[in-house]
Amino acid sequence: MKWLILALGILSNASASVLIKIAMTAPRSFPSPTDMKAAIQNWPFWLGLALYGAAFLLYALALAKLPLNVAHPILTGGAITAVALFSLLFFKESFQWTTTLGIILVIIGVGLITAKV
Repeated sequence: MKWLILALGILSNASASVLIKIAMTAPRSFPSPTDMKAAIQNWPFWLGLALYGAAFLLYALALAKLPLNVAHPILTGGAITAVALFSLLFFKESFQWTTTLGIILVIIGVGLITAKV
């Protein structure tokens, strides 16, 4: 169950990032108190904000079941990897060989940090 909570935290965090990117992409813009209608209608922003909140709660739950030096690297490394993949899938952003190498190095690094010696 602890790993499922952590995985959901990663997905929630990465999905929030995608939604915030969508919310800030034209024709949408940052919700402004001077344009309340546009602020209310920018649903990707509000859903992204809610998912960041959910990611925080899931992270807190994961910390109740896992050591900090395990949960945090897995959450951050997983989020970095997921956001890189989501940026390719949803926004067609560049995905160079260096990105692939970076993801591999993040996975190796998280594995080394969380390994029990």
